[in-house]
This record gives sequence, C-alpha cells and structure tokens, in this order.
Amino acid sequence: MVQYLSFGEIMLRLKSPAHERFFQSPAFEATFGGGEANVAVALSNYGLSSGFISALPDNDIGDAAIGELARFGVDTSLVRRSGDRVGVYFLETGANQRPSKVVYDRAHSSISECQPGDFNWSEVFEGARWLHITGITPALSQSAADLSLECVKEAKRAGVTVSCDFNYRGKLWKYGKSAPEVMCDLVKHVDVGIANEEDCQKSLGVSVDVDVRAGALATEKYEALSQKMLELYPDMSVIAITLRESQSADRNGWSACLRDGDGFKLSRRYEITDIVDRVGGGDSFASALIYGLGAYDDRQRSLEFAVAASCLKHSISGDFNRVSVAEVEKLMSGDGSGRVQR
Repeated sequence: MVQYLSFGEIMLRLKSPAHERFFQSPAFEATFGGGEANVAVALSNYGLSSGFISALPDNDIGDAAIGELARFGVDTSLVRRSGDRVGVYFLETGANQRPSKVVYDRAHSSISECQPGDFNWSEVFEGARWLHITGITPALSQSAADLSLECVKEAKRAGVTVSCDFNYRGKLWKYGKSAPEVMCDLVKHVDVGIANEEDCQKSLGVSVDVDVRAGALATEKYEALSQKMLELYPDMSVIAITLRESQSADRNGWSACLRDGDGFKLSRRYEITDIVDRVGGGDSFASALIYGLGAYDDRQRSLEFAVAASCLKHSISGDFNRVSVAEVEKLMSGDGSGRVQR
C-alpha cells in the first residue's frame, strides 16, 4: 500500500553536453525528470513507500518513463495511460556569469489533457498518508488546473496531508489564467507550503520587499513573509522557504527557513561552489522536508535535513537526487570534506 504520493508530470529531459550551448554539438543527454517525479524518486530513496500519479501515452517513450520510475522503487500503478505526448524540456547548463536556460515543449502532453474525473480518488488515496503537488501542473492547461484542485480536495477529504511547492514557472502560464487566480484556491487545501524567493510573490500575489538578485538575503523579511503566509492560509501548519544567494551559475549560498506554530527557524547556510546541476534542487528540498517532518520530532532537524539533502543535489547530474538518509545525515553532522571513502 503506497503511503506517499505525488501528482504531476514526468518529462523527457534533453540536456546539451557538459556546459555547451544548444546544438553546439549535435547531441543531447536524454534522461527523465520533473518536479513531482523527482520528489517521488527521492522519497523512495529514503526508504518510504512512494507512488506517482500521472498520465503518459501508451508508447515506447511512455514505457521508458515508467520503467525509470520503477527502477527507483516508485509505484507506477496510478499512472494513467492516455494521450499522445510525453512532455519535453530542453536544458542548457550555464557557467560562471552565463545562466542556465530551460525551453519547454509540453503543450498537449498527456497530463495536460486529463480532466477532472479521470482518476478514481477513493482508490488512489486508500491507505495514503501524504500527497505532494506543485504549482507546475496547474500552469499547463485549464483542465490540468481543474484536475489539480480536484486532487487536493479529494486528498483532504480522505484525511491525507497535502504539501505543495508553489513553483512559479512564468513560461508555462499561457492559457489565460494568472498563477494567483489558480494557486490561491489550491493552496487553501495545503498543510505544508514550500517556496523559493519568488514563489510566494508570483504564484500567490503575496508581496515582500526583497530583491532576489542581490548577493545577500535579508532573513528578517522572510520571517515576516512566512508569518504573513500562515495568516493568509490558516489551514497551513508549516511554511518552508529556500534561500538561494546566486553569485553565479557555479556558486550559490544555500539555506532555508521554516515557520510553524512554534515560531520561525533558520537553517545552517552552505556555500556551494562548482555546481554540477542545480535543476531539481527545490524538489530535493521538498522531498527531504517531507521525510524529515515524519522522521524527526524536532522541526529544526527536519529543516536541516532538507537543506543538507538539497545541498548534496547540486553535486549530482540529472533531475533526481540520488542520495541516502545516511549521506544526508553525515553532512548534517558537519562532515562536508568530500574526502574519498575507502
């Protein structure tokens, strides 16, 4: 029986080799990824029973995507086989002062064409404890937004804890609705909110006077932002915000904060240099926070686990965070030397 579920889209990821520009050489590295799928994989890596709710076409590429999830132990029995397209995203990895670049090709993908009523939610949530969703799937189409809202409502009706990474993706909101028009209703049904510097502002219209391009972050403003979020959404018991200080594509400061009924908590800060791949960094934080909230009684420790796990993700190519609980806890304990283990 699957206890931890995520709902969304898994995509074909086509990345230019190393740090090359698009089509600098006639090759792409083909893997799979996507916010909600990344969370399901990481939760399985942490030893939790995880499953993925989605839709994929009944063809060889859909089969390959399902096979990749299954390889990591993710239950794929809730993946609906419908539609004609697997969503695609192209990634060009930046370096130094040149930023990374993402180009989406997701129109008319299988999940974007699904409608409310396409999933039997009573069966989906039987025995489930947790549902994770993001602000990405509702951005794909009106039907995907309607389906996402139905999903969280049914999860709450079934007594399932709901987490949501607000994930603003400006390139996706193209079907006539703004992000706040959709996300403000969805987040009313969320227990654990997750965001980065911009998501609360652009996904929900909750403003805060912070310049995310600045080198240093004013944590007192995030303390005020987190308080405002819990006031606006009283059913939300926890809000966690990642704090990225982006000096360049290769060097970031990384930390996070969390607010719950016991107050505001700030994590340790990591200085991440020589970044291998930052895509999926937020998903690695979300999945580790979900694990940490269940594994530790101390919310500060839950936050530290999430920040350490996402710090490690920056050293791993691909969307998935391929780390274990023991590796994360080792970094939490202060061992970040990177010495060879023999």
